[in-house]
Amino acid sequence: MPGKAIGIELNLGYPGTVSRSVDTIITARKVKSKIDGDKETASPVAFGEAVILNPDNSYSKFSSTNIATDFVGIAVREVKQTIDYYSAAKYLPNEIMDVLNRGSITVKCNNGKPAAGGKVYIRIKENPTLPNGKIGQFEAVADGENTVEIPNLKWATGKLDSNKVAEVTILNRTI
Repeated sequence: MPGKAIGIELNLGYPGTVSRSVDTIITARKVKSKIDGDKETASPVAFGEAVILNPDNSYSKFSSTNIATDFVGIAVREVKQTIDYYSAAKYLPNEIMDVLNRGSITVKCNNGKPAAGGKVYIRIKENPTLPNGKIGQFEAVADGENTVEIPNLKWATGKLDSNKVAEVTILNRTI
């Protein structure tokens, strides 16, 4: 008798997991660290988040001031030594971060349902009517001037698991 799981579907995995390794290019650089006086102001970058390349050859999280051509890749989930409880699923300023520049990876899709080969958007402005829409995060539907389309990204499948994880493919390396 063949084995089956009735009513259960496996999740796609964790955000930032490289999902297909045949055509993968990953580069490592430091996460940007800004110092204002004695205070560090740079943001950590979570696994599976969109990333930009800074003029000083460091990476930063995609933010509200970025445009589609700033996108260079997605932070890869790695097994890493954590220095505190809270840094387990993200890269902290000054840490070396692996970023997928070409290939397929799992990410959170905060708005809409992906379609295979469909457009991928990143939120750049908040919209109070969409509380799940977070700046710098991926979405499957446009929200006017609140999102930017990333032409170099496509949804790999139409699957969205119960944790809102989906798979995207970066078509071409831009750096």
